[in-house]
Amino acid sequence: MDGLFLTLEGPDGSGKTTALHKALAVLKKEFPVLTIVISREPGGTAIAEKIRHVILDPANELMDNRTEALLYAAARRQHICEVILPHLRKGHIIISDRYVDSSIVYQGVARHIGVEAVKTLNYFATEGLTPARTFYFDLDPEIGLKRIKKAGGDRPDDRLEKEKLAFHKEVRKGYLTLAKENPDRIFTIDASRSVAQVQEDLYNELKEMISSYIRKREKA
Repeated sequence: MDGLFLTLEGPDGSGKTTALHKALAVLKKEFPVLTIVISREPGGTAIAEKIRHVILDPANELMDNRTEALLYAAARRQHICEVILPHLRKGHIIISDRYVDSSIVYQGVARHIGVEAVKTLNYFATEGLTPARTFYFDLDPEIGLKRIKKAGGDRPDDRLEKEKLAFHKEVRKGYLTLAKENPDRIFTIDASRSVAQVQEDLYNELKEMISSYIRKREKA
């Protein structure tokens, strides 16, 4: 496959999605000949979006932790088949807002299913497809949850947002462990800083990754 696969990770409220759209608005002008696609998990396809609704619906409070993990993996598989692989085969750049790391920290760590069990499940779903680079937006969960409340207004929390602070602290601990274990793949961005600083960090790193990708293609 000739394309470039990148992912974003981090808690809701970290500003990762906004930063990505801001950075891409500039990068698409700087690299007009490239096709750069943004997608998300769970979601990205009609089937996966339906699964997303089931996972996040606060009415589904009886959902078992392993059921949750299986649903995420199922949505991911569909996303890979319908979106990620087709774009990579065409030589496009595909950026997914969340991927396997989310399952490892949310279900493997915070839900206590076990990291290795979740890795095994997702290896089956992904057939080992791994991003070239992951941008992790690190943020204290207390700050992230306050941001969500402020931005959401009267919008009801989804199932994960309704979890207690201790759950979200476990998620962060899991992300920090993954970042430490995968320094060549995971680039950590301090999301507690100003919006401009966070967006600049992501923009600079994305630009370097895309420029490197172009150089490799030219040499091939």
